[in-house]
Amino acid sequence: MLLAKTSRQVPPRTYNARVTHALGLDEKIKVTGGAVLNGEVGVLGAKNAVLKEMVAMLMAPGVHRLTNVPGILDVSIMGQVLDHIGASCEFEGHTLIVEVPDDLNPEAPLELVRAMRASIIVLGPLLARTGRARVAFPGGDDLGSRPIDWHLDSLRQMGAEFTLEHGVLTGRVDGRLQGAALDLEFPSVGATENTILAAVLADGETIINNAAREPEIQDLADQLNAMGARIDGAGTHTITIDGVRELHPVDHHVIGDRLEAGTYAVAGAITGGEVTVRNCDPANLRMELRKLEEAGCEVERGQDSFVIAGPKRAKAVDFATLPFPGFHTDMQPQMVALLASAEGTSIVTENLYDSRFRYIGELARMGADVTTEWQHAVVRGVPTLSGCPVLAFDIRAGAALVLAGLAADGFTTVSDVSHIDRGYEDFVGKLASLGAQIERLAG
Repeated sequence: MLLAKTSRQVPPRTYNARVTHALGLDEKIKVTGGAVLNGEVGVLGAKNAVLKEMVAMLMAPGVHRLTNVPGILDVSIMGQVLDHIGASCEFEGHTLIVEVPDDLNPEAPLELVRAMRASIIVLGPLLARTGRARVAFPGGDDLGSRPIDWHLDSLRQMGAEFTLEHGVLTGRVDGRLQGAALDLEFPSVGATENTILAAVLADGETIINNAAREPEIQDLADQLNAMGARIDGAGTHTITIDGVRELHPVDHHVIGDRLEAGTYAVAGAITGGEVTVRNCDPANLRMELRKLEEAGCEVERGQDSFVIAGPKRAKAVDFATLPFPGFHTDMQPQMVALLASAEGTSIVTENLYDSRFRYIGELARMGADVTTEWQHAVVRGVPTLSGCPVLAFDIRAGAALVLAGLAADGFTTVSDVSHIDRGYEDFVGKLASLGAQIERLAG
């Protein structure tokens, strides 16, 4: 992982040699279909955990360490966010060392928040540490409406006040945040995490009802508890936090990325190969692996790994995306890529993001027969897809189009691959190690 120590004087393009193309050059991924993938592949730390755990380090002055950190673009961007706030980030391989000062600059600038929606998670920690926060309205993948009202409602109930001017959200609290009993309208991952991060340094007890249950939230709670927080119930719908006066730095190992693991599982399934995926608890992919089994795959589960053997041709499967332990929305495009050449008709219901099906038009260019209406997609499997130039609209759509190319006739060229770099380290190299005929090309 070629990441260098951050500095306010260093332009963002020098942050990571592996992802500089994503910040200015138009590179492509070229896939030649027909290869059967076999072998072993390991995954790194979860993108959806490490970004929040980087922010959690702001809660305590001193030197923190995260291990199993992936070399992805979003980690580099979050490093710049922390740098702007006043922390110092240094990468040694897949270990991130962060030195947090006593005094923080309570601001996340527009250009960084626009690049990555997860930056909104700094709201809770900055309010808890400094009583102030200035954060631009978030960006990230264009997946439709993802309101932050649930974040703000919880923080308001804890004593924060917010104003919005010229696209910048300013938050203030007099004194310390106060514990409160909170009922989330929806089990939002981001709102649950922001509330936890605010509550660990609040006065009194905070109870979050209808909390999100994702494994990444449990991992965040483990990190914070090791730092001295008092969090109970992470992984359930009711989380209780007893506020403490201060936290201390720790070393923490980031949980394996279930979405990266699931993507390689579909890569094996779509090519009819046998792939072993290591460094990920299969229990964190329980619904996704179950649906792959229904599609005709054989799955052997281990303690921290699983083996998937794909069928000659997958069978149609219906599924709906839901919060954990349901089928993850970020695995929906990859699964649709598999079902596009399955035998029979599948019905997919997207319950989380209203623009998640944007990639369907690109898949249709490859010969897929998919129709969408509102949150439903009807996928009529065709005997084979046909390779052609396609465009990645977001992280998972880009990965899904690469997977479709693995099983398509001829060549598939995926453009705008900076999206893929936001969530996968060395995606091309790992697929090539399994036998894929794939390469990265300059634009």
